[in-house]
Amino acid sequence: MDSTTATSLWDELVGTQPEPDLWVVIATLVAALAVIVPHGLWRLSRNAITIAHEGGHGLVALLTGRTLTGIRLHSDTSGLTVSRGKPYGLGMILTAAAGYTAPPLLGLGGAALLGSGRITLLLWLATALLLAMLVMIRNAYGALTMVLTGGLFVLVSWLAGPQVQAAFAYAVVWFLLLGGVRPAFELQSKRARGGAGDSDADQLSRLTHAPAGVWLFLFHAVSLCSLIGGGRWLLGL
Repeated sequence: MDSTTATSLWDELVGTQPEPDLWVVIATLVAALAVIVPHGLWRLSRNAITIAHEGGHGLVALLTGRTLTGIRLHSDTSGLTVSRGKPYGLGMILTAAAGYTAPPLLGLGGAALLGSGRITLLLWLATALLLAMLVMIRNAYGALTMVLTGGLFVLVSWLAGPQVQAAFAYAVVWFLLLGGVRPAFELQSKRARGGAGDSDADQLSRLTHAPAGVWLFLFHAVSLCSLIGGGRWLLGL
């Protein structure tokens, strides 16, 4: 790769691209809702939220000095991230809290990039994160899910035209913002029925001696505030 090509790629990466028309933004919002609200489609699309959820655990584990040993994604849309380190303390608390908050916060960050016209940067960053996470996957279903998801991002990033890239990027960010809200309500419902006794909220309760309901409130607050803030950016309000 010569210097001219490298400079061109860098300019494309950090430069801005035209924002799509408002009808495209609204259409991608509707498309995201269409795969989140119906229960049947949600059982499939929730796999993408699980990727972000477990990726959040893994990333924060690394950032807090823990040793990430592996991530597993399961066909029932559950997942497991394993890291080594002290089983208590701030690092463990932040790692446990990162799961439910990761999808909406990723959506908020994505909305900030799209709001500033950096569509290409968003797609490339997402692709890089997916490829990095693939290295840590430790089961066949998880590897298949990551290859399919990462492959889709690669195809769109390299082969699709600007309009398709923009629509895809907005759909992904809407999905993270909206899809990041539903899991906290699902967890609250399961706990109300006496289930999910070893959920992230319960683990955090044991780590901090604060009621699990406090952590559930945090999950709700982060997801709803991210949706409001990110939605305003995407809609240009």
